[in-house]
Amino acid sequence: MANLNGTTSDLRTTFLGVYSVLKSELLNDPAFEWTDDSRRWVDRMLDYNVPGGKLNRGLSVIDSYKLLKEGKELTEDEVFLASALGWCIEWLQAYFLVLDDIMDNSHIRRGQLCWFRVPKVGMIAANDSVLLRNHIPRILKKHFREKAYYVDLLDLFNEVEFQTASGQMIDLITTLEGEKDLSKYSLSLHRRIVQYKTAYYSFYLPVACALLMAGENLDNHIDVKNILIDMGIYFQVQDDYLDSFGEPEKVGKIGTDIEDFKCSWLVVKALERCSEEQKKILFAHYGKADAADVAKVKALYHELDLQGVFAEYESKSYEKLTSCIEAHPSKAVQSVLKSFLGKIYKRQK
Repeated sequence: MANLNGTTSDLRTTFLGVYSVLKSELLNDPAFEWTDDSRRWVDRMLDYNVPGGKLNRGLSVIDSYKLLKEGKELTEDEVFLASALGWCIEWLQAYFLVLDDIMDNSHIRRGQLCWFRVPKVGMIAANDSVLLRNHIPRILKKHFREKAYYVDLLDLFNEVEFQTASGQMIDLITTLEGEKDLSKYSLSLHRRIVQYKTAYYSFYLPVACALLMAGENLDNHIDVKNILIDMGIYFQVQDDYLDSFGEPEKVGKIGTDIEDFKCSWLVVKALERCSEEQKKILFAHYGKADAADVAKVKALYHELDLQGVFAEYESKSYEKLTSCIEAHPSKAVQSVLKSFLGKIYKRQK
């Protein structure tokens, strides 16, 4: 196994090596009698959906665990286990995305056709997502069953999955067809959706996995959870901002929040700042698929100087997060949180 004290690309190579091991274990899981066809299907389904993203969430488990060990070199076993937990988060992400794309009727994900749009897959994708969800406890059972923190890990994944699905529910019922009402949108609704739909699994979960591996009790780290949730909300506000103001070639996707009637931070801020006349423009054009409607909303965003509003929000959030992190008694935990914040501050994609 590659040395983990080298470069990021070494870390990524090592991490992908662990994916191959986990995949081959799952394709030989003794609880099921495999046929060539079923094995081929799951093999292809996993390769298509699990390792394709940036892998930030999974790699963060290893980064965080390393920082918690305060510079001690990790053993091969520790590297493997931290990677396996990282992959469990990537599996969870894949499970959510496969379903998310079906619900949103999306076309492209990570630069390729959404899984359910691949010829001969269709709605089999719904069952594939159930399989992805079920692979997580299989991986945990195989590699963590003897660990003192095994039950805590199962609890953590169950809890975060519930929170994420509940966040998705608030998001979906807010944008129900025929009930589109901009006046329902507020900063507190935006915060609730983001906290549950994104922040728990993307920010808290990787650090919580590393803390459990390091022998910590999560009940003693509520403050860490709160800082990571705030960081996740800040990350989503950046995402909302980049959706309208980012350069697609940098961001890697074309934003559709305006067309999709999303409860975006930008539209909430626009509602707070606009005159009655401007409000009429927003109500008339937000949530329409036509390019001319989208252009009118974007022009209004410029008029209201949402770029300036965002720049101020960004610097205030950064200051607040930094002071909360520096107030934490443990230098090792501080370094984990600072490393997370460093990765996202002023990002362009």
